[in-house]
Amino acid sequence: MWSEFVGRSSCLLYMTLAVVMFNMIFLHAVVCQAEEKREDQEKSTGDKGTKPQEGSSEQVILRPLGVMANLRSHLQKTEHLLSNMLGDSPVMYSSRDKDDGAIEKIHDSVTNIQTRVESVDLQSHESESNLMYETALQVLNSQAKNKIPKAYELFEKASRLGHNSSRLKLAWGALLGDYKNDLEEATKTFVELADSGEPEAHMALGFLYSVGITVKPNQARALVHYMLSAIGGNIWAQTVLGYRYKSGITVASNCEKSLQFYEMAAKGVAKDISLFGGNLVHRIRLIDLEEAGGHNPYWLESDVLQYYEYLAAKGDLNAQVSLGQLYYLGLRGCPKDVGKAAHYFEMAAKKKNAVAMGYLGKIYLEDKESVKANNSPAFKLFKEAAEKNDPIGFSGLGLMYLEGRGVDVDLTKAKSYFVKAADLGWVEGQLQLGVMYMKGLGVTKDYRTAFKYFHLAAQHGNILAYYHLAQMHAAGFGILRSCPTAVELYKSVAERGKWNEYLLSGSSKYQSGRHFQAFVVYALLAELGYEVAQSNAAFILEKGLSGLKNMTEEEMYFRAFNYWRRAAQQGYSQAHVKLGDYYYYGHGVALDYEAAANQYRLASNQIGNPQALFNIGYMHEHGLGMPRDLSLAKRFYDLAAAVSPDALVPVYIALVKLAFIVALDSFFTQTPSLYTSLLEKWYSAPWDIYALVILFFALYLLVCRRFV
Repeated sequence: MWSEFVGRSSCLLYMTLAVVMFNMIFLHAVVCQAEEKREDQEKSTGDKGTKPQEGSSEQVILRPLGVMANLRSHLQKTEHLLSNMLGDSPVMYSSRDKDDGAIEKIHDSVTNIQTRVESVDLQSHESESNLMYETALQVLNSQAKNKIPKAYELFEKASRLGHNSSRLKLAWGALLGDYKNDLEEATKTFVELADSGEPEAHMALGFLYSVGITVKPNQARALVHYMLSAIGGNIWAQTVLGYRYKSGITVASNCEKSLQFYEMAAKGVAKDISLFGGNLVHRIRLIDLEEAGGHNPYWLESDVLQYYEYLAAKGDLNAQVSLGQLYYLGLRGCPKDVGKAAHYFEMAAKKKNAVAMGYLGKIYLEDKESVKANNSPAFKLFKEAAEKNDPIGFSGLGLMYLEGRGVDVDLTKAKSYFVKAADLGWVEGQLQLGVMYMKGLGVTKDYRTAFKYFHLAAQHGNILAYYHLAQMHAAGFGILRSCPTAVELYKSVAERGKWNEYLLSGSSKYQSGRHFQAFVVYALLAELGYEVAQSNAAFILEKGLSGLKNMTEEEMYFRAFNYWRRAAQQGYSQAHVKLGDYYYYGHGVALDYEAAANQYRLASNQIGNPQALFNIGYMHEHGLGMPRDLSLAKRFYDLAAAVSPDALVPVYIALVKLAFIVALDSFFTQTPSLYTSLLEKWYSAPWDIYALVILFFALYLLVCRRFV
């Protein structure tokens, strides 16, 4: 019996070992196959680029899920079989095999294979999530609104695979109103990623604590998170700290520290700016939109744009060139779309239009997203444009010879072409001449001459010229060192990052009734130091539309006051008027007529704000915050009317009232003091309001008599 049992057990053991060995061989082959597939996929992806075709983003995201599932199944079965063998085998066999450890070695081999499988699986997950993330970014950067949900779907899929950058995008999308409105979940994501050391998550938490969204406002915590984010290289946080040290917000004002942070931020922005000078800042003020009935006079109406497109399709050369420029630069409310710009420039270039050929050459030379960069047609287009004495053509040829794009480097030719472009007033020729003189490329290094050309280019708004001027002011090259000037220039560069497009997003959200999301967008940009965002955030707050919870009316006015104050510090005259109103009526601050008068005076000094001039006249008339002086009151009323025709009606009413007061003063000069006091109380009443009511009533009677 015993020998029979031993024989059967030995047979069973060897059969089991044979099965295990077979599984190991199979598993090893499958692992190798999976690794080869992954390597081939990565190689294919590297050769073809990561940009998927439209509508097929899922098709290009491949992973051997079936192979991995089968692999894990075989591993589990083998592991289970070995566990049973090791746990249930007779002691005699364990003792006998103790020296050679055959079963233990097989178990270790299976464990090693399982580790390799998990590694391959992890790498495959990472490759897939990265591809999803890059595809989603390309969709977002295309600025096609109808494709935004598709981008966030890809972010969702990547985040489920543990992709932290995708989780950040989803959290920002929820915060800024572009994705599911789950602020609590977004805050939780920011906290988790910040704990793992993600700089961008620290930036988000700094913003939340600064404004008080989903958390109680805490400026100390906000500052700590901003610091951690800036140290980690986040451009937004560097910009925030640059602005805070410049303006002394929750920190002591320090120009050198502001310069340090702004320089880091501007450097990150400048390296991504193309030759044409960066993104435009769309300064859409909600207060102006309200006065204009929600219409922005600077923007082209959709029907006007359609009319231009109709003319362009019919072959109108001017319409083709104009549309190309509108879409290339993103002017007049048109979204920047290099693909559309190239389409219209090509139509005009076929008719040998010099401007169109020059711009089309720039697109071929610079842009790598919407139009495939190709230096050969760029050189041909620039040459044909230059033959027609077009400055864009001269500048393009100069750049190609300067950097050796498709031609041999020739600094002499480059300089000659840049000089021709600069002489025709073209900003890019001026910029490149400045670069050549600053670096000594083909010319003797001359900082003064470089400064001259950078200054000319900066007058046309070229942001790279701002950047180089900031460098020169910061280091004292060719000019006396000036920290404040360098800070202002670097600030201008930092504000031309791609994120300034959020200004348009905020306006769109506000006009569509999504006031809370608009406020969040403007509050974020206000933290970055955008004056127009500070003004718009204050406007939304004082309208009571911010959507912030548990905020009293007094706190609401106080927050709005702070935003108006920051905007006023950056030179916005209407913000000074608002501050004067807050002091005059005691909104958010203690009532203070002298402080109100001072703010009105500051506003009037900036291009003669008519409302500020009128208010100063009114305060002189009534002796509020300044000596009562009817002559000065009339003078400021007259100035208000001279500055703006819109002030004529209120000024006329005020002057009528003022003349009446002067007449009474003259007539009752000898009146006893008691009667004088009574009369003063009588005519110091708000007669301007009474006069408006009387005039309106008289106008109403005239209209009734005319049409009844």
